[in-house]
Amino acid sequence: MTTKASTLTHRERVRLALNHQATDRIPLALVCSGINSPAREEFAALLARERGVTLEAFLDPLLDIRGIEPPFKGPALRPWFDLWGVHRRMVNHGSGEYCEIDVAPLADAATPADLDRHAWPSPDWFDYAALPGLVRRQRAAGDPCLMAANGNIFETSWYMRGFEQMFMDFLLNPELAHALLNRVCDFYVEYFTRILAAVPGEIDLVFTADDIGGQEGLLMSLEMWETFIKPCHMRLNRRLHELGARVIYHSDGAVMEAVPGLIDMGIDVLQALQFDARGMDPIRLKHEFGDQLGFEGGVSVQRTLPFGKPADVRAEVERLIHVLGRHGGYILGPSHVIQAGTPPENILALFDAALAGRAS
Repeated sequence: MTTKASTLTHRERVRLALNHQATDRIPLALVCSGINSPAREEFAALLARERGVTLEAFLDPLLDIRGIEPPFKGPALRPWFDLWGVHRRMVNHGSGEYCEIDVAPLADAATPADLDRHAWPSPDWFDYAALPGLVRRQRAAGDPCLMAANGNIFETSWYMRGFEQMFMDFLLNPELAHALLNRVCDFYVEYFTRILAAVPGEIDLVFTADDIGGQEGLLMSLEMWETFIKPCHMRLNRRLHELGARVIYHSDGAVMEAVPGLIDMGIDVLQALQFDARGMDPIRLKHEFGDQLGFEGGVSVQRTLPFGKPADVRAEVERLIHVLGRHGGYILGPSHVIQAGTPPENILALFDAALAGRAS
């Protein structure tokens, strides 16, 4: 199939790629990503100096996927608390800050009955009636591929329970773990059902997530993952597919061992692609799973972007397009948020190489 560049909108480009068809250029996105300060300010200064454009004017025509969400209309949240009752604080890392959890509201729960005393969020807290107007504005501004977020069932649960305590529950208090995960899953099923029903056929992707991998391997055994986490995502994914959306699933780390299970779980696109983690191989991913999965991400924010040269970034982008983009199925982007200290010339090289690249 051949496609003229002038005829493709952002949405058409992503749809063609995920249908494993040829596109005018590789689709480009910042899914579960972005550019952290001060790298963002340094990149903006480089663009102004060398291209005579603002950061927004540079990125807007390039990015093919845009997020969309219903406005929040629920009760006012206390400062630094999210709707799940999790409290965060800013932690300085030298050249910027990260927002870190410091209060897990369900840390002291002992039984499923204790969950009933928590102040749970409601899907009623969102204005789904506003979505048609938001979609019309997005379509008028360049017809992006629209993506709703953020179905992270395990992560939301351990944010409330505590990371270590959640794993202790898997071993010592499985009844509580199941109850908590399913309660979070119930929320996301209803939340996304209302979003997709409000704008039928308009939202192509729903972003779901749960980091299940670390740098060296999975954070848990496959058996533990299949017992506690996988069933909830299967339930959510079934509903998303019933409503016509594809599932783009994020996990950092070394997850190669889990990919067959993720496919069985019902994901359509595997996101992050942290190829610096042990065993993560783009050639193997494409060869073994490329006919069942799409891919998004992959450009290293651990190694190439922060520590390479522009030529290294261009070479990595070209390699990923050649390997993962062969016969379609790939959306290019960084493997996570581009961190402070990343040379702005490297960020520019990523986008320039992506625009020049077309999969074979």
